Amino acid sequence: MNKKVVHQDLGLRDYKETWDYQEALFKEVVDIKIKNRREAAGLDTPNHFLFVEHPHVFTLGKSGDKANLLVDQAVLKEKGAKFYKINRGGDITYHGPGQVVGYPILDLDNFFTDIHKYLRLLEEMVILTLAEYGLKAERSEGETGVWLDVGTPFARKICAMGVRASRWVTMHGFALNVNADLGYFDLMIPCGIKGKAVTSLNVELGKKEVDIEEVKQKLLRHFETLFKAELIKEKTEV
Repeated sequence: MNKKVVHQDLGLRDYKETWDYQEALFKEVVDIKIKNRREAAGLDTPNHFLFVEHPHVFTLGKSGDKANLLVDQAVLKEKGAKFYKINRGGDITYHGPGQVVGYPILDLDNFFTDIHKYLRLLEEMVILTLAEYGLKAERSEGETGVWLDVGTPFARKICAMGVRASRWVTMHGFALNVNADLGYFDLMIPCGIKGKAVTSLNVELGKKEVDIEEVKQKLLRHFETLFKAELIKEKTEV
């Protein structure tokens, strides 16, 4: 029987506002798990999968190096961007309009208790989606995320990933560049990896703009298949 996952598309949302919402959902799931363990309550834990676009923002993971942000606050303000140090894994990344940012808040006890497998399935979801656009995307050994032309001088990242997990509950997730402004990536060393380029789906397809809603639907379809999930669409104001 497929596990139910509540899906919400939050549209364009401030990063901190969305982070707080993630934290609230994450805490709800963890609290239920603690109650189940202490009281043998037998309560079902909910699962969520959020889509969002953020205004320009740079985020630094807990093990990241702030030196990988190449500009100061004055330049960030000029560019209309914010900066946050956050509690996910990974180094620095950028979010902005034209990205599909996905935040699965899943109780992996409902699926499988394997973080490595979880990350590989998220990557596979993106790889399968990009294949529908004729792109051969793949993994790069030792570098979480999804890449094109791995092992060549033209290797470039199209999807970044960084997650947090506690008690087998996940948060944070992935950012797939669909119609992203790649100029913002010049303001940092993406994921702390020097000498690697970044790309976007519209650039790869030679289009001014790709239908981002179509991309989202493809991602959701592959998510359901890979995670053996049933997505329940819900509209919620946060």
